[in-house]
This record gives sequence, structure tokens and C-alpha cells, in this order.
Amino acid sequence: MIKIHDFRILQTINATLLFIRNATAFPLVELKNGETFNGHLVNCDNWMNLTLREVIQTSPEGDRFWRLPECYIRGNTIKYLRVPDEIIEMVKDDAVRQRQAPVGSGRGRKSTKKRQ
Repeated sequence: MIKIHDFRILQTINATLLFIRNATAFPLVELKNGETFNGHLVNCDNWMNLTLREVIQTSPEGDRFWRLPECYIRGNTIKYLRVPDEIIEMVKDDAVRQRQAPVGSGRGRKSTKKRQ
């Protein structure tokens, strides 16, 4: 189960997209119309549009199935996205690593060597 305090680490502008982009295994996508899609995540953009490969599409009733080589899902039609729990841990670790990374000096440093 995901705890609310675990998500405090993920509170950045693009945390959701980072989370989805790490979910390359087999995400389950449910649309607002009830259809579901299972497949390999190939691409995800800033509007949460997804491209999946080797997809199995299921009808809203769950009685019909289609195998698709590739499909594109528009982000505003997505109702639910399920990914493996390991992805949550990967994203949390990445967020912690980014916070602990040394901060640069801003606009770069001048060379310490003296010109001759």
C-alpha cells in the first residue's frame, strides 16, 4: 500500500510524469469509457499521452479482447493507471538522489588556470 507520507518525496512539478516514464514494464491503463489497455510503455509526453506496444485491449464489459501492435492513448481520456510497486520505489530513490546531488555554482565557473 502507498502511504501519503511517501508521496511527500515525489512533490515536484513533473513527479507524475517521471513516475509514468519509469513504468516501462506493463502498465494497465483504464480509460474513462471503461476500456483497458495492457502493454509496454514506449513514450509519455507532458500531457500524459501514452504510446504502448504489444497491447491487449479489453472491452468495457470484459468479454472481448484485441491484440494490437501499437496504440496511442490521449492523456485526457485516461481514468486510471496501474503500475508495479517496484516503480514507486524507483521513483522515490531517484527523487532522493536528485535532492542529495551537489548543487552547482549556477552559471558555471571560470577556469582556475591563469592565462599566459
